[in-house]
Amino acid sequence: MRSNLPRAVLTRLETGRLVVYALVAGVIVGVLGAGLRAAFGWLGPHVGQIIGYTPPGTPGEGGLLMAFSTGTPWGLLLLPVVAAACALLFPAAGGDSLAQLVNGYHTRGQWPRALDQVRTLAAAVLGSSAGLLIGRDAAFTSVGQLSARLLARLTRLDAVEFRTLTLASAGAALGLVLHAPLAAAVLIAEVLYRRFEFEFEVLMPCVLAAVAAYAVYGVIYNFDPLLSVNTLQPPTAAQVPAYTLLALGITFTAWAAMQVSRLLPDAILAGWWRVAAAFAFGAVTALIAWGTPEVLGGGAGWLQLSVSGFVADEGIGYGAWRWVLLALGVRLCFGGGVLPSVAIGGLLGAGLANAVPGLALDPVVAALVGAVAFLTVTINTPVGATLLATTWGGDAMLPAALAASAMAHALSGNLSLIPGQVRSRADSPVHQAATLPTEVLRDPSDVAIEGLPEPEGAEQLYRLAVPSAWAGARANVVAWPDGVTFVGVVRDGDVHLVADDEPLGAHDELVLLATPDAFRVLEANLSVQASPVTPTA
Repeated sequence: MRSNLPRAVLTRLETGRLVVYALVAGVIVGVLGAGLRAAFGWLGPHVGQIIGYTPPGTPGEGGLLMAFSTGTPWGLLLLPVVAAACALLFPAAGGDSLAQLVNGYHTRGQWPRALDQVRTLAAAVLGSSAGLLIGRDAAFTSVGQLSARLLARLTRLDAVEFRTLTLASAGAALGLVLHAPLAAAVLIAEVLYRRFEFEFEVLMPCVLAAVAAYAVYGVIYNFDPLLSVNTLQPPTAAQVPAYTLLALGITFTAWAAMQVSRLLPDAILAGWWRVAAAFAFGAVTALIAWGTPEVLGGGAGWLQLSVSGFVADEGIGYGAWRWVLLALGVRLCFGGGVLPSVAIGGLLGAGLANAVPGLALDPVVAALVGAVAFLTVTINTPVGATLLATTWGGDAMLPAALAASAMAHALSGNLSLIPGQVRSRADSPVHQAATLPTEVLRDPSDVAIEGLPEPEGAEQLYRLAVPSAWAGARANVVAWPDGVTFVGVVRDGDVHLVADDEPLGAHDELVLLATPDAFRVLEANLSVQASPVTPTA
């Protein structure tokens, strides 16, 4: 059932379809993201009454509301219980929201079940609201993935479209919590690989979905930036070496955190050992928070206070305690997102700038440079981190942020807090050529008289495994070469006729009627060789 439309026309139709779906996905994410923010707004004050402390917020998320008091001992005792509950909710093999997103893409769309994604969302909301080292971005990333599932139920998506729109929806949701849609779109296209490579095929859908989602979200709430930066002084040429040295120190600190996190034995990352380890992590968090309640929460609010001049050299202590919690908890899904890394790097940068006044470093620039370096090392997104800094700090941040991200990425190597990241596009199963075994099914009448040659150019039936990249695609969008006719599929051992709009299954086998020359052209396009078998009787 070969389409009569030219391939160029089919390509334009497929592209236009993806554009429309990306915009629809953005609208869905915007509505659901606004609902999630309302849920956080309701939970925050109630949890604050229990633990006796409310971490500061940011202008983009409701203002700097904070209770300046120490946490109550009985309230802090709930943190280990909450951490254990989060470990039960997080799928043990899937990791946190961002880890699930990256790993699912590289396994050709093998995302966790919808129920597991709902559990991940519940764990992220619970842990973030209680004050554990889980940024709000984790919950929003989960909402993005669930939005893609909702879109798939409302429309007919093939496997490639679903993979692309899942990334686009997650990028749109991340853009909501960061108040930086374009930076989030680039970050999602970049976070898939440890080397400096991009998934260009999904970049534009990510941008479209992020812009549409932020438009809906901003109408409901506001378009204020996440961080309010008003006193930034562009670095002079004489200050560049000092900022470079600062970024170097933050890079080493982030690298050391990843090395420490790898010391955790794999045996305690599964089963009840994992729950016990999470309980211990919650107990450590409560113990630190009893004396230093500033460690509670994702940390974005304390970064805002740092760039506003309310936190001086004590920012080093706040960042150091958060560094400890990140190193201990990241493999247990505590602290593996974007905002915790941004907060740690920013607090350390601002604290160091205030601790060494002789260098005359602007704490605002130092905080953003530190955030860029730390985020670049932990999740390998130099361009995304640079765009975040320029979104929050303005274009004057671009030279210092670019220098910091480039150096951090060059020195940190291929380490990552996201285990599912692959080294490069060539290492991803999505871009690897699949081996497609084929066999020929000849009609018995063609070989009824043994020894006689077959008619040259006669059509034959061929059986071909569905290419992996075609799984989920509809039969009517495949442009078959001249001389090749699609007959049906072999499914569960039986031959089935397929409707034009029916998707092909990953385990189906195509039944094609083609001349030998035409089939060789198809083989060349698929980069495989056919293996003829004995004619069937």
